[in-house]
Amino acid sequence: MNFKQVGKVLLVAAFTTTLCLQVSAQVSYKSREEIPEKYKWNFTDIYENWEDWEADFKAIEADMQKIVSYKGTLGKSASNLLKLMHTQESLMKKAYKVYQFVSFQSTVDTRNMELQAKLQQVGLLFAGFGPVTAWISPEMIAIPETTMKEWIATNKDLKVYEFELLDMYRLQKHVLNEELGKLVSYFSQVSGNPGSVFEALSTTDIEFQEVELSDGSKVTVTPGVYAQITSSNARTQEDRKKVNEALYDVYFRNKNTYAAIYNGIVQSEWANARARNYESCLDASLEGNNIPKDVYVNLIKTVKENTAPVQKYYQLRKKVLGLEKYYGFDGSISLVDFDKKYPYDDAVKIVTESVLPLGKEYQGKLKTATASGWLDVYENPGKRSGAFSAGVYGVHPYMLLNYDETLEYVFTLAHELGHTMHTTLANETQPFTTSNYTIFVAEVASTFNERLLLDYMMNTTKDPNERIALLTQSIEGIIGTFFAQTMFADYEYQVHTMVEKGMPINAEILTDTWGTIANQYYGDVTEKTQYSNYPWTRIPHFYNSPYYVYQYATCFASSAKLYKDVTEGSETEKQEALKRYITLLQSGGNDFPMEQLKKAGVDLSKPEAMLAVINQLDKLVDELAIEIEKLKK
Repeated sequence: MNFKQVGKVLLVAAFTTTLCLQVSAQVSYKSREEIPEKYKWNFTDIYENWEDWEADFKAIEADMQKIVSYKGTLGKSASNLLKLMHTQESLMKKAYKVYQFVSFQSTVDTRNMELQAKLQQVGLLFAGFGPVTAWISPEMIAIPETTMKEWIATNKDLKVYEFELLDMYRLQKHVLNEELGKLVSYFSQVSGNPGSVFEALSTTDIEFQEVELSDGSKVTVTPGVYAQITSSNARTQEDRKKVNEALYDVYFRNKNTYAAIYNGIVQSEWANARARNYESCLDASLEGNNIPKDVYVNLIKTVKENTAPVQKYYQLRKKVLGLEKYYGFDGSISLVDFDKKYPYDDAVKIVTESVLPLGKEYQGKLKTATASGWLDVYENPGKRSGAFSAGVYGVHPYMLLNYDETLEYVFTLAHELGHTMHTTLANETQPFTTSNYTIFVAEVASTFNERLLLDYMMNTTKDPNERIALLTQSIEGIIGTFFAQTMFADYEYQVHTMVEKGMPINAEILTDTWGTIANQYYGDVTEKTQYSNYPWTRIPHFYNSPYYVYQYATCFASSAKLYKDVTEGSETEKQEALKRYITLLQSGGNDFPMEQLKKAGVDLSKPEAMLAVINQLDKLVDELAIEIEKLKK
């Protein structure tokens, strides 16, 4: 655990809330006070009161001064280095608690300006860490590696930090000296400005259009309204077309501004990569976690060559829906008339039963999670949309929902509980320094849980409409998490490569690039509109977290392979695979993620894991076609 991660606290917590924004809650309360306590977060598990929070806030400042006092002493003895590591760890533990205590409360009450002010206060505290700690990495690197290994071997307290300390030598050529490190840290806030401009343009300053629908009603087409209308079977294709044009026209009109913003972000990435002696932005993104570049490139290549199952699914949808022309905005409507509601308590029971293949101990921990103030379940005025799970070391994970009783949200519940269990097992098993697992493995547990849920519900229902809805849910999950995210990764790679070669970037180039890639992935199944090639203007990941999205696809591939191992073969083989899987969840960040996955039975340097997902999708589409045929008999 190092100081780079202090700044990431804000980024990760802010980013995870965007993962499920398309889910709009239907079960809501007029005020938060109306919601029963058992469905709300218990903040006192972090701090009993604001006085305790303030005490830790001040203690962080004191820890920082203590850290500065160690400057110039680290190479003198293992004892001095250990003092720094202990103080740094103490600061980091408090930093997570101080930030999340405010952030979680603000999440469920975004209109509270006092909380917003405290968030800014914490942000300013964190922003000050960079310049005053720029000396740490170069001073540590100056300690000979042989000396460091000797210190670790003879000091059991220092051995806890072995993985972190020895890994810095692998990255030695990218460590800046104190002067350059301080200079680059000054520019870090400036380099984040394009992302802030994107947020302002896409949220604060955006003006959505109003349209009149076929029933005479008028609606302002926000992303949420768009999702509701395009997923409603009661709406006509003409209605879907109207809202699609209304939504994308807003982004289309600002295409040149979005292009300038994105160019600024990629140029900044390239500048930072070169400053740290990387050959490309992708290298800079991957090397921190020791991910081979071939994993990224081969993922794109393998998926791009195997898009037939996706196109087969859309052909099936077009046929079942009886549409002469099939558009992208037709992709969310249900293939059958199915609107079953799943009350939250029932959904918890379903998800709890579904994870039994992972063992009674795992199931018991999940029961604790759903019954102990870890989940904030229902929507209330001022509560942030979406769903996420975020951990607080030494406390427990906190999980946000806006539960709406739909089948989609039952899967969201299973998904986020996967994250919650991953964090729980890692925090129970690992010391703080190796507890934080990487994004590269973060979506394994969540998607594994979704697959278990599909199995359980398919085995317990005889309703043909529900079976079709379940299969559709899973197919859409694979396409959205594996294929679409790989396509996004392909787009990022191509645009970054253009910048690295000194090629110009503008709206026309970005649009043409998107269109070419989309045709390769989805073929000519769907009809094109004048807005078909403009999704690049509104995907937050491109602007907030470059080179992030590919990890959804690699996690999904890993999850599919692990699920196969745990559920197929002899009892002995399945038990051994289960043990490896639980060990993966318990391992936190104690090794490079590729190595962690290999120990669990997944080698992402080979195409087999990717092909397993592609074959799984193909089988699910065939199974869906069979279920649809049954309805005709």
